[in-house]
Amino acid sequence: MPHSPLRRPPRSTAPRPLARLRRLAPAGLHGKASAVTAACSAVLLTGGLAAAALAAAPTAQAAAPTAQAAAPSALAAAPGAATQALAKAAALSVNWYESAPYYSTLDSNAPDVGQVMSATGQKAFEMAFILAGGGSCTPSWDATDPVSSDTQVASVIGQIRADGGDVIVSAGGYNGTKLGQVCGSAAATAAAYQQVITTYGLHAFDFDLEEPEIENSAAIANELGAAQILQQEDPGLFISITMPSTTTGANYFGQQLLDEAKSLGFTPNDYTIMPFDGGFSGASSQVTALQDVNAQLMSTFGWSSAQAYAHEGFSGMNGRTDSAEFFYQSDFQTVLTFAENSGMSRYTFWSLNRDRQCTPVDPGFTSSECSGVAQNPWDFTAFTVAFANHTSPSPTPTPTPTPTSPSPTPIPSPSPTGSCAAAWVSNTAYVSGNVVSHGGHNWTANQWNYDEVPGGPSGAWNDDGPC
Repeated sequence: MPHSPLRRPPRSTAPRPLARLRRLAPAGLHGKASAVTAACSAVLLTGGLAAAALAAAPTAQAAAPTAQAAAPSALAAAPGAATQALAKAAALSVNWYESAPYYSTLDSNAPDVGQVMSATGQKAFEMAFILAGGGSCTPSWDATDPVSSDTQVASVIGQIRADGGDVIVSAGGYNGTKLGQVCGSAAATAAAYQQVITTYGLHAFDFDLEEPEIENSAAIANELGAAQILQQEDPGLFISITMPSTTTGANYFGQQLLDEAKSLGFTPNDYTIMPFDGGFSGASSQVTALQDVNAQLMSTFGWSSAQAYAHEGFSGMNGRTDSAEFFYQSDFQTVLTFAENSGMSRYTFWSLNRDRQCTPVDPGFTSSECSGVAQNPWDFTAFTVAFANHTSPSPTPTPTPTPTSPSPTPIPSPSPTGSCAAAWVSNTAYVSGNVVSHGGHNWTANQWNYDEVPGGPSGAWNDDGPC
């Protein structure tokens, strides 16, 4: 819904871009109830088990917190019961899953979700990200913590549920190896995701389909095919599809994704775009992108505008983005108003971890742990709560950014005719306005892109002519 610092890091110690970042042998989907549950009952360790048990029995927690803390071994002796406690959590109304802010689960400096819930009223959080552990068809948190032996995430989910909330889990994100790239088929991909759903008793699941996976048609077929299987095998499961955006809606690969969904006859709860890191300038450019993707949904699926908006979502980035765009509270309010008035189904952002002020306010780079704009803690979460409640928070004046660090590297201007710019470099992130040379021509980037060959099908570069 992220370069040098990229969006959605897998954890605070990993070298992924700061802002973005996004199994067991399959027993067959129809055998999942016994095979996967049996596997799950043997894997959650003490921390997750304790919280899961508390989530199922908040009254007992209030009555005897000391006893629970003193006897973790008793919980470890009965993993099956603790796993089932997670699975028994009641579903929230769908508006909360539609408004859950992304939460970088394994970040060592992640905010306490219980405190956020108490301060804001937010009830759901989007846990990020499930990736392919060890490059295999093994669902793992940030590719480092296998779901089958999770020692960290179950306790957070248990805490949220004990406080009356719930979670949606997101698979994919920016960078990293995705399950759709390695599982070999839609059925195998679905079986891997089913382990996650069964282990945590999930009611909602998000497929965050970004680079490089979105450019791999076979991987996208596996992901969308898996989503369709899960939709059939888990009645009532909320499913969202999240993808990148340009200033004119879904990019070339996003349109290919929509076409694949149409060919499968698959309709998720919504298609969500991420209108940032693509040459955006404030809320007006984001609204334009949302209007343009609405037209794409109408054209692709034959929907009316209202039907398309009812299957359309927004995933923003609060504060400073990876390409040094800035989105303030007033921008979030403008998009929220548009989303409510048009009947859009989803409104979220990356990320809760960043919903607090940096010191200094703008450190001159994109942080995974603060926004880079002046704010009170959880200012941006207030907008997702408002969307869930169909209300709007009191407007917050747009602060004036205070430069406190070296100026960002200026975007190079197009070079004079006949002079070649620096050569394009593969496996490199470029932002809108960057100029390179390739194939005897100069090219200017019209959006943020990563490893996009000038002249390639993505359309991320404008041809400036021979040099």
